Amino acid sequence: MDDVRVVLIGGTSNVGKSTVARVVAQRLGFAHRSTDLLARHPGRPWRTPEREVPDHVAEHYRSLTVDELIASVLDHYERLWPRIEELITAHATEGGAGTGLVLEGSALWPARVAESTLPRTAAVWLTADHSVVRDRVHRSGHYMTATDEERHLMDKFLARTERYQTLMAGTVDSLGLRRVDGGGGRPVTEVADAVLAAVGEQRMTRGV
Repeated sequence: MDDVRVVLIGGTSNVGKSTVARVVAQRLGFAHRSTDLLARHPGRPWRTPEREVPDHVAEHYRSLTVDELIASVLDHYERLWPRIEELITAHATEGGAGTGLVLEGSALWPARVAESTLPRTAAVWLTADHSVVRDRVHRSGHYMTATDEERHLMDKFLARTERYQTLMAGTVDSLGLRRVDGGGGRPVTEVADAVLAAVGEQRMTRGV
């Protein structure tokens, strides 16, 4: 692992990226960061104890079709990519940001990662059965007690999430990249083990 300074963990929303990334970062002694902190696209359209759904977020999911939602988020990730690439390079190059980095986020689109000359970088994408992601969203958004409007917004979010994962997984597979199943009730430590094993096997050392 000495030649890997950046680990990328991609995947759709609610697939477990953040939780797994924290475990991987702890094991490697790396920093952990999410691409969401660079620039956030309209997020989860359901209430939490800490947060109400902003009007513009509700309107985003209410007014757009699933095709438009996908186009919107992919366009956002495309515009965000130069900042992601700059962050990766800063941690991956000699004399850069110092500590290694585990960077996770849906914005790590596989085609972009594959075509970039990222030194000392390994990438893995998490996937999960659609039913697993759906159950997680329903629990988080208290779907059973939500209003019809709240359920409609969650349903639109889920439709976009499932479409994104289908497109992402197909791209990962077509490019011969690595993906790990993060669902099925697997413990986080087991998923982290699988991610680290995939990182160890690929050791993407382009540019070294």
